[in-house]
Amino acid sequence: MDKHIGICKVGEKGQIVIPKEIRNMFDIKPGDSVIVLSDKDKGIAIVKADFIEDLTDKVLSGSLNK
Repeated sequence: MDKHIGICKVGEKGQIVIPKEIRNMFDIKPGDSVIVLSDKDKGIAIVKADFIEDLTDKVLSGSLNK
């Protein structure tokens, strides 16, 4: 399955639990880092840090356009 919708409740400390189906879809394991991106008009996105690190490596090595 390529898409999933989940509902998260925000706890007292502002924490959320990413639904299991979504963690499995993106191979998010305990201890992994995620990056939270936000735009006041467009909303919030959560991206696995590995994705951004891989993209950064490609940009810095010049292999993004290859």
